[in-house]
Amino acid sequence: MKKSLLPLCILLILLVSCKSEKKTVPVQEDTILEKVARAHGYDQWNEVKEIRFTFNVDRDTTHFERSWVWNTKSQEVQGISNGDTISYNRKAVDSIATRADAAFINDKYWLLAPINILWDQNNLSYTFQETSLAPISNDSLPKLTVVYGNDGGYTPGDAYDFYLDNDYRVKEWVFRKSNSPEPSSTTTWEGYEAINGLTISRMHKNKEGNFSLYFTDVEVLK
Repeated sequence: MKKSLLPLCILLILLVSCKSEKKTVPVQEDTILEKVARAHGYDQWNEVKEIRFTFNVDRDTTHFERSWVWNTKSQEVQGISNGDTISYNRKAVDSIATRADAAFINDKYWLLAPINILWDQNNLSYTFQETSLAPISNDSLPKLTVVYGNDGGYTPGDAYDFYLDNDYRVKEWVFRKSNSPEPSSTTTWEGYEAINGLTISRMHKNKEGNFSLYFTDVEVLK
């Protein structure tokens, strides 16, 4: 007896129909904040347990430094400056620790600003230009501008212009207090070093050459 081809035809139609209905989910491209953060080691951050560093400033003939140990999991912080030591927890900053915490936030921001802006993304707005004239090198570089909100933090409303290389690493930046049109400070980002998964700029200099801010004794512990 000749078998009907109808069931086979129906099966083929169903297979073709199912295949045609399968949709490809588009891959979402990273935001510019994510690209910058990842260029500086953000993908390794969850493995980081502790960071130790000394923040140094040379201005003309003067030198200043202070050292920090930061447990990124417990948020315990120890600071040493001018022979004095203070220990506190960032989850419960009291009036005694406020001044030290403000100093820590400043120093940590210089160390990790490219990652910090991704952590802070809910408290800032940003714009991106494909090319802009960098203030120190005069190179045409991509420019990321972030402006912090007016609420929260120790310096609300501040703005930063990040000038990037083709790999989204910071080459220069401008700090503008309270989003002023005029720069409050402008420095390089140089002396990059890979330290246990993080890519850290250890040296920052101004155009005039009479100011340098740099990091020594940097350790990233996992």
